Amino acid sequence: MAENLSALATESTSTYDNLEQQTVDTILRQINAEDKTVPLAVEKVIPSIEALVHEIVQRMKQGGRLFYIGAGTSGRLGVVDASECPPTYGVPHDWVIGLIAGGDSAIRKAVENAEDDEKQAWLDMEAYGIDSLDTVIGIAASGRTPYVIGGLRDANARGILTGCIVCNAGSAVAAEAKFPVEVVVGPEYVTGSTRMKSGTAQKLVLNMLSTAVMIQLGRVRGNKMVDMQLSNHKLVLRAIRMVREATGVSDEVAAELLEKHGSVRNAVDAIQ
Repeated sequence: MAENLSALATESTSTYDNLEQQTVDTILRQINAEDKTVPLAVEKVIPSIEALVHEIVQRMKQGGRLFYIGAGTSGRLGVVDASECPPTYGVPHDWVIGLIAGGDSAIRKAVENAEDDEKQAWLDMEAYGIDSLDTVIGIAASGRTPYVIGGLRDANARGILTGCIVCNAGSAVAAEAKFPVEVVVGPEYVTGSTRMKSGTAQKLVLNMLSTAVMIQLGRVRGNKMVDMQLSNHKLVLRAIRMVREATGVSDEVAAELLEKHGSVRNAVDAIQ
């Protein structure tokens, strides 16, 4: 018997219809109206996010890492969040690892049936030497992705902390996660297009999760990214401003300190 996807909130029929007959202005305003509901849905699950953050931080302080696993849009969002942690917070590239079903090629182009393999996620994580101090977060709007379910199940069997970000209540993914985050955003504007509200919800949660973790790990001072990588001209200018504001030195001196010490944190500490 075919699976009844229509029972999922993410697959339920849009509350809007005859979209092709609407003006562009109407389409944009309707999408915007739906998007406004997403932060409210996220707000409801802040306690679940907080619990997961505490668990992750505890393990990362002991040398653990954070793994995101997902397929399609969900997997891409995990990869994006993971890839932004090193430049933003100056952390090693293997602190936060984003894995997508089908491998890196799936970031740009869908890989047929990749999400249906329950064993592949663990194989992907094993390649990074995953161990008991690490955390695995499964990301799946539907909450039914086999790649994610299998990865969480295999992690649980080895005593590894598991969490998830899903957009349906009572899902198979959430059942496998020790610390589930279930952000139910309801029907999509285009029925079943979970890259829309569901993807936005997942992105918001990932922003909150990784930012809170990095702050708790001491990678922010005040409200500044003092460990950010100085990898382009814009970031160097930002760093100069940060050093100048923190110490009162001129831009020229700030630039010299940054070149000598390599980061805003070290530059500021060198003269304080």
